[in-house]
Amino acid sequence: MTADAFAALLPFIVLSAAAVAVMLAIAIRRSFRLAFWLTAGGLLVTLATLPCALSVAPAYVTGLLLVDAYGLFFHALFLLAALAVALLCLAYFRRRDNENEEIFVLLLTSTLGALLLVSSAHLAMFFLGLEVLTISLFPMIAYSVRASRPLEAGIKYLMLSGLASSFLMFGMALVYGDLGVLSFEQIGASGAELGQKPLALAGLFLILAAIGFKLSLAPFHLWTPDVYQGAPAPVTAFLATVSKASVFALLLRFFTTVHAERSETFLCVLGLLAVVSILAGNLLALLQDSLKRLLAYSSIAHMGYLMVGFVAAGLLRRDLQAETIAFYLAAYTLTSLAAFGAISAISDDARESDRLSDYTGLFWRSPWLAAVLMLSLLSLAGIPLTVGFVGKFYVFAAGVQAETWPLVTTVVVGSGIGIYYYLRVVLAMIRTVDTAFLPAQSLHPAAGLVLAVLAALVLGAGLFPQTLIDAASQTPQISAGAPKGNRHSAP
Repeated sequence: MTADAFAALLPFIVLSAAAVAVMLAIAIRRSFRLAFWLTAGGLLVTLATLPCALSVAPAYVTGLLLVDAYGLFFHALFLLAALAVALLCLAYFRRRDNENEEIFVLLLTSTLGALLLVSSAHLAMFFLGLEVLTISLFPMIAYSVRASRPLEAGIKYLMLSGLASSFLMFGMALVYGDLGVLSFEQIGASGAELGQKPLALAGLFLILAAIGFKLSLAPFHLWTPDVYQGAPAPVTAFLATVSKASVFALLLRFFTTVHAERSETFLCVLGLLAVVSILAGNLLALLQDSLKRLLAYSSIAHMGYLMVGFVAAGLLRRDLQAETIAFYLAAYTLTSLAAFGAISAISDDARESDRLSDYTGLFWRSPWLAAVLMLSLLSLAGIPLTVGFVGKFYVFAAGVQAETWPLVTTVVVGSGIGIYYYLRVVLAMIRTVDTAFLPAQSLHPAAGLVLAVLAALVLGAGLFPQTLIDAASQTPQISAGAPKGNRHSAP
């Protein structure tokens, strides 16, 4: 292994070592706080290795991984999100401190899968990264084994995820059978005209179906509300952010590298998925009396907005496409972490505060907690002065510039519907009630720290978005330039 290859792999090596260290520490001494500190330290050290990897980027490693600025942007986002989830777990599982150390091992391995996924340059690594991410999520979703709902959610996700993996493998087999290659670049070179490669095109549609499940795009969304509601709140935060963002970042890398936009049929299917997801997600969210289910349907709509940006910006320029997706995913991750972090802060593994009635009068019990949840909901709605508004403006501007008027109209209609059900929760929180009959709302220091930082980022990036825009714009055209670690093209 060359020095450049080692530098490029350093974040993966450190994160893997952190998972092993936490596992060994648990075997030696069961201590929830020790496991947390080792996890937090591992995530921070991994974050510190990213500049080292950036110094040799773009670099191919064994032809399976491409470490570039695009992937490293998401690496930083996922590591910070995982750190926030670790802090939320520290608060959420506080009642059973010495029985929950394994959650941190699963968190680290799932984050490793997300990093591998977003840096994939080969279908084999695509599948491996996705499985590392997903297999760790199964026990995380069903982690509160003393309750029936988490077990049901875990089993449902396991079964449907297995179905999605079968679609993915069959799609990969068709692509390989028609083209004889598995690397993204060689698929793009071999399938110059996808319309003349029916098996390869069919394989790409099957791969898209598998990705659609992971992103909960309609009509592959049926698992989402039950799993979101059943999983522990910190795990739902991770599932809604790191899991989905890593899959969408991989979607952008894969389909732009294989030049899927050359197929008009493929673009029409992507646009149709966007429209159906936006309308289905927003309309079904109107009917929910559970905040987690409401946010689950909201996430379906947001994946639709992202797909609009993917299609519209892709018709213009690839650098604009990468910038639009990177910014929107960062904004969505920050906002969703704040929303689910607020839910986690008023819940624990003994009782999940999920019904809208649990949030009635929250402003009068805990003004700070209510303010954070309100801010996150307003950001999800795309209200100005929040980072969500800037992200949605990116999508809207790309749609207008590309003149994809049906998609733009759907974004406007969906956003209007979304404002109604988000404000419904806000109004419930500020409703005046007799506080004498309301339980006192305490806030764990770890949860308070996470929410304070996230609220500052959601509001700060909305008022002063240039820093995040600059970071997103540094994600260059995907696969541009000769890789430093391997000057020849990936095998």
